[in-house]
Amino acid sequence: MSAQESLLHTIGRHHDIEEYQDLHWEGSFEDYLNVVREDPRVTRNAYQRLFDMIMSYGTEEYIDNKKKIVRYNFFKDEVGDGQDAIYGLDIPLMRLVNVFKAAANEYGTEKRIILLHGPVGSSKSTIVRLLKKGLEEYTRTEEGRLYTFSWVMPEELQHLTGGQEELPDPMNEDPLKLIPSEWREEAIEEMGLSGEEHTVKVQGDLNPASRFIFRELMRHYDGDWTRVMEHVKVRRLLFSEKDRVGIGTFQPKDEKNQDSTELTGDINYRKIAVYGSDSDPRAFNFDGEFCVANRGIIEFVEILKLDVAFLYDLLGATQERKIKPKKFAQTDIDEVIIGHTNEPEYRKLLGNEYMEALRDRTVKIDIPYITKFNEEIKIYKKDFNNEKVKGKHIAPHTIEMAAMWAVLTRLEDPKKHDLTLLQKLKLYDGKSLTGYTQDNVKELRKETDREGLAGISPRYIQDKLSNALVSDKTESSINPFLVLNELEGGMDNHGLINSEEERNRFRELLAVVKQEYEDIVKNEVQRAISADEEAIAKLCANYIDNLKAYTQKEKVRNKYTGQYEEPDERLMRSIEEKIDIPESRKDDFRREIMNYIGALAIEGEQFTYRTNERLRKALELKLFEDQKDSIKLASVVSNVVDKETQEKIDVVKKRLIRDYGYNEESATDVLNFVASIFARGDSKIEEDEE
Repeated sequence: MSAQESLLHTIGRHHDIEEYQDLHWEGSFEDYLNVVREDPRVTRNAYQRLFDMIMSYGTEEYIDNKKKIVRYNFFKDEVGDGQDAIYGLDIPLMRLVNVFKAAANEYGTEKRIILLHGPVGSSKSTIVRLLKKGLEEYTRTEEGRLYTFSWVMPEELQHLTGGQEELPDPMNEDPLKLIPSEWREEAIEEMGLSGEEHTVKVQGDLNPASRFIFRELMRHYDGDWTRVMEHVKVRRLLFSEKDRVGIGTFQPKDEKNQDSTELTGDINYRKIAVYGSDSDPRAFNFDGEFCVANRGIIEFVEILKLDVAFLYDLLGATQERKIKPKKFAQTDIDEVIIGHTNEPEYRKLLGNEYMEALRDRTVKIDIPYITKFNEEIKIYKKDFNNEKVKGKHIAPHTIEMAAMWAVLTRLEDPKKHDLTLLQKLKLYDGKSLTGYTQDNVKELRKETDREGLAGISPRYIQDKLSNALVSDKTESSINPFLVLNELEGGMDNHGLINSEEERNRFRELLAVVKQEYEDIVKNEVQRAISADEEAIAKLCANYIDNLKAYTQKEKVRNKYTGQYEEPDERLMRSIEEKIDIPESRKDDFRREIMNYIGALAIEGEQFTYRTNERLRKALELKLFEDQKDSIKLASVVSNVVDKETQEKIDVVKKRLIRDYGYNEESATDVLNFVASIFARGDSKIEEDEE
């Protein structure tokens, strides 16, 4: 075997011949009838197949503000490794899948255009792309298979197929359409295919080209239908957008170049010479997008930019499930018609009385921007993370702060509640806030008019994150301030910010985000400084010794002098004050801690500072207060630091890198930033919100 042959065999090992043969199965019409008897699902219509495809990935249920939400796993894009995953839109997606379900059950929505409506960059086209990609994959599975047919002619009958031995059905029809509609239902019943579980129901007639050949063969065999079926070869059908099989996409051109034949097909003028007439169906190319998408799905990109001339084709395709190719009778189609449009185009539709028929045949699904902070973060972390981005470290909170600003721009100011917009964001995100219940959150959502339909698009955030990554303002990392400055700087040239008032509002929200970031990093540095476990444990033991003595009205033995002394009230209060325990409540708090220690002892467990969250926080804050002076954090900004202080700062920096995900540069930056806060006298450290 030569080197070239061995390379070919190496590559060829990846090809599964058995799978290929299964995917390209061919058989007689009778073979197909046996396939249908074994698995009637192969005859499902387009909506049934689409709905079953979504459900095949499974669902998850969760409760959000007392409302049961179903999350469809299909929209996680497991097939595409999550590249087109949809985040934070579970409720709109529930509405969409419910429309598919109703259409699959033939409750009426199968005769409607599904219109995804929302602002730019809200995932409308991504949802449709997922559906198309999912159908492609589903038709390659055992449970998603479907079949079509070709006409096979001996030489003496090839005049019917233009000299071709084999002519595929131009619209990939279901072979059961070859059973004449007059006795199709009876034949299906005789085959035992009208059971309760899945009734085989094939609607409509053959397309003009296959209908012509069928009619000529019936004439040739004097009406012997079984002889006609000998010329039918059934084959498995695999959807493919690239090969224009089962998936169509229509994108409007400018008004002068729009041509309705793009939807329904056109005459093949070369074949007129062969067949002698432009009204012969064999001289027609059934290659318009409606024909291509038969049995699958057609996407209308920016559907409302369609010329009015296209409107009639679209209305017939939705309401009647038929198209009208030039010079031919109405032709049955079976496909999901889905389009998407943005806000200005939809407003134009509402104001156009000529579009009333279209509005009446449209099911509108709002696809808003995400209003949940943690779901918005997922969009950016998918592409901007320290595994994917090489050469630049993304400092902690960089993505989060950009996402926070994006969500804030989409929220409407609370009307009835004494809330800041940031607090509203946290409530929407599932955080608890004193005095607010899940009912309040539901009320907040209900009182909004257009929340999520305006604001900053994720695309703008992605563009500015990209700008920050290629910026030369930092050597090895990007931080929140760099990104927030990019976001602010880009607003002057942002084509979708319509007024100075809106621009000023967005700038004010950037200031809110910067303040939030300041509070977060002060907290982190505080924790890094007080993360000396040995020192905390020592402080805790000292506090508990004094606490025991106080509650039992005893004295404490001084470890250094050996003398018995009164409990150190000053020490205990300095710790308790860190978590706002007032003087009047100190005895209650101390008894609570002692009872807690006693309860642990009964269960055979030992008390440590980690076992009580409130006490742990108080001890950390106390230790931070004691140590920040010894570290002299404020001196960091002066660049004149003695060796001992530098060693302590390096320890804090290592903790920031180890525990919080910083690198050397970003840890130095954040320490300098917090140091500058202390230098200006703003030494207040915020506690975490409960």
